[in-house]
Amino acid sequence: MSDSEKRIALLIDADNAPAAKIDEVLAEVARFGVANVRRAYGNWKSPRLKGWEAVLHEYAIRPIQQFAYSKGKNASDMAMVIDAMDLLYARNLDGFAIVSSDADFTPLVMRLLTDGVKVYGFGEKKTPDPFVNACSQFTYLEALGQEDAGRAAADAGQPGHGDVAAGAPVAPGGAQPPIQPRPGNELRGDTRLLNLLRGAVDAAADEQGWAALSAVGNQIGNRASFDSRNYGYRKLSDLLAAIGLFELKKDDKSTQVRVLPKKAAKAAKAGAA
Repeated sequence: MSDSEKRIALLIDADNAPAAKIDEVLAEVARFGVANVRRAYGNWKSPRLKGWEAVLHEYAIRPIQQFAYSKGKNASDMAMVIDAMDLLYARNLDGFAIVSSDADFTPLVMRLLTDGVKVYGFGEKKTPDPFVNACSQFTYLEALGQEDAGRAAADAGQPGHGDVAAGAPVAPGGAQPPIQPRPGNELRGDTRLLNLLRGAVDAAADEQGWAALSAVGNQIGNRASFDSRNYGYRKLSDLLAAIGLFELKKDDKSTQVRVLPKKAAKAAKAGAA
């Protein structure tokens, strides 16, 4: 079955997700399949969800009303979990897209994965690591739409997201600022990231140590929740190049990557210092 034929349930925790990003979320979900189930959960009598009203109609998202039976408790979580399990047992879906920054959904994600379906998570950078790491792929909402934002800024003669200085003000309207590309020295200090990338390259490499970038991406997808945009880089190749510990070569058909030999890697680190 091709990706365009895969069926995905989009479940939104409206209490813990911004309505302004739903267009980018749907565009991202479309890369994996068709969101033939679209539901958003919340207490729609609450003024906090006012911003969702127009979005629900525009994108054909079904609102699921859930009253807050106990003060301070989010009853939407339970309703969303019950619906997810009903959908799973119906056996007519290939994946789930869960939009929330709430780590309480981590057990749900782990349960869905045991049935062999993919789970694509979307949430703000404040999302706790257990939820992020449990998903087949997790993408920070701040990372979505950055390419378009940068292009629009360039067309207007303004600096793009890659040119914003550290400590720049929050975007207008209270929106979260885009994720800035992490510098090479910071990336090289991320042991978990380096181990993941090196392990994926080694697993896909030929006798000369070269691996097809597409195969490396598949290896990473099978090992961990990963999206290069969460580090501020649009493509995996851009991230690898920024780290400075990998060598890339391109031809007309594909991109190849290998881990730099220790001496070359040491020289690259010294040159970047």
